[in-house]
Amino acid sequence: METGFTIEQLRAAAADAVRAPSLHNTQPWRFRLRDGGIELSVDPRRRLPATDPSGWGTRLACGAALFNLRLSLAVAGTPATVRLRPYPGEPDVVARLVPDLPRRPTPAEQSLHAAIPRRFSNRAPFWPDPVPADARWQLGEAARAEQCWLELVIGTSAVNAFAEIARSSHRVLERDPAYVAERTAWIRSEPAPDGVPVAAGGPQSEPQDLLPQRGYGGRNRAPGRDFEPEPLVAVLGSAGNTATDQIIAGQALQRVLLTAADSGLAVSVISQPIEVPGAREALRLSLGRFGTPQMVMRIGYGQPGRPTPRRPVDEVLDLSVVRA
Repeated sequence: METGFTIEQLRAAAADAVRAPSLHNTQPWRFRLRDGGIELSVDPRRRLPATDPSGWGTRLACGAALFNLRLSLAVAGTPATVRLRPYPGEPDVVARLVPDLPRRPTPAEQSLHAAIPRRFSNRAPFWPDPVPADARWQLGEAARAEQCWLELVIGTSAVNAFAEIARSSHRVLERDPAYVAERTAWIRSEPAPDGVPVAAGGPQSEPQDLLPQRGYGGRNRAPGRDFEPEPLVAVLGSAGNTATDQIIAGQALQRVLLTAADSGLAVSVISQPIEVPGAREALRLSLGRFGTPQMVMRIGYGQPGRPTPRRPVDEVLDLSVVRA
């Protein structure tokens, strides 16, 4: 067994980890070595007090980055054992990874790892082509592999009921000036290493749209044209809603997103029903599921797009080796 990871291994794994999604592309993570283990921590300077007062979104994003870390190390032949929230006195430390027995990566790990640079939010309308049954099954299996569940919202009545919850939560959030100002502060009209570029914002919402769109300053579209009349909506959920459950859900989210990218599917997230507590509970009841919804996704086939920018890896590393 390896005695510990090196700074070179940390840098290589972090280069994959930073490709994870986060609310407004804030990239709220930091990485370091401590006694030979790689540690992933919340970057407190990148929290969103108006959008994410409980820290749910930050923990979900760090969980997604953690899955990429695990995947990167496994593909390099140096898989890790992971301990979540390892230090009771350091709640911002999300996970600690220490070397496990070296082994060859599995074909599934290699495929998911290859999908990391192709995973990004696609906020444009998707084509009407249905998502095949085998692809839907694979997405559900991806969530189950990470101890979570994925519920597909199927049928006109179910989709319409979800859409009402989503639109209602969106209206609640948009009435909060601090929420709107915080989102606006992360919109980028000029090249930047973080935030959401205007070009990636998707088309602006229209009153007839079934599902709400965030106002990232995207382009207008032809008046009266439906955004997407029959979307495939998927709800990711976890057994509970503790901080640890949210980190687990973030790992499941990333595994689902990479599975979708590997299948040629496009995905965008719809977090408004999760951000409003009453809407989240209404969503849970409408699904008839135990546990807690953690994220909603819109899934389909669409025009190719481009990933949003990321900060240079060295900006998210604490390179001094820490000894306990």
